[in-house]
Amino acid sequence: MAALWGGAWPAGRFVVQSLPPLTASSWRFAIAFAVLWLWWKQARRSVQGFSHRQWAGLMLGGAVGVFGYAAFFLMGLQHVPAGRAALVVTTNPVFTLLLAAWLFGEKLSARIAAGMGLAVLGAMTVLTHGRPWAVFEQGLGVGELLLLGCVACWSGYTLLGKKLLGGMDALTTTLATSGFGLVLLLLSALSFEGPAAMAQPLQVSGATWAALLFMAVGSTVLAYAWYFEGVAALGAGAASGYISLVPVFGVLFATLLLGEALDASLLVGGVMVLGGMALMNRQR
Repeated sequence: MAALWGGAWPAGRFVVQSLPPLTASSWRFAIAFAVLWLWWKQARRSVQGFSHRQWAGLMLGGAVGVFGYAAFFLMGLQHVPAGRAALVVTTNPVFTLLLAAWLFGEKLSARIAAGMGLAVLGAMTVLTHGRPWAVFEQGLGVGELLLLGCVACWSGYTLLGKKLLGGMDALTTTLATSGFGLVLLLLSALSFEGPAAMAQPLQVSGATWAALLFMAVGSTVLAYAWYFEGVAALGAGAASGYISLVPVFGVLFATLLLGEALDASLLVGGVMVLGGMALMNRQR
């Protein structure tokens, strides 16, 4: 899951060079929804017996975890550089772990907290090229406040998923939330970018389509489904900890695929993230 989400960074940077962001997101989730639907039908899953409360939860999950996260992230990128925006990924596990301990009574020990802190510090080391204190030098502006909306959306999505998985499987949850989120993305893309923009993907290169398909199938279908499986197996707090690996994979793939510079901070930060994950899982 973390590797697939990390690969979405260079793929996303490549895609938005040719397509408007909301349009690209709409096509991404449209393709993902079609693949998920085929997978869901093949698995012979059913939504019979779902309560009104569960359907309301799925709608909320789509609004928060799919549409809300994407919208806040895109708006934040209008105000801050992509590298600084990516730091939002490192704060998600902290908020999710604390909320999971508070709301669901998930176990939170000093060793788990230390492992989480080490993983987050490692991710910040990677993203700031060895200067994690640089995160606080620029202060919080409009962009950073918008990115905090991403943190709130993803933490809410994870915790909501923990509740939803009590009555349905991960595949059904992913399909439904993607579908509800897709509707909101389409409405937003048509409203802000227009119908002409929605037709642009029909004119882009094969390489752009390859990147878009990877984001749809790999970074959405498989990654979202596996994430919910992880939440069900490990708990919301522990599963969210693996998100600290995302920026490590993101920087690594950007180096391999886009030719970005590789420095020692990637290796040092990566070891810190892996060490933090090992510490948390050893305690569990």
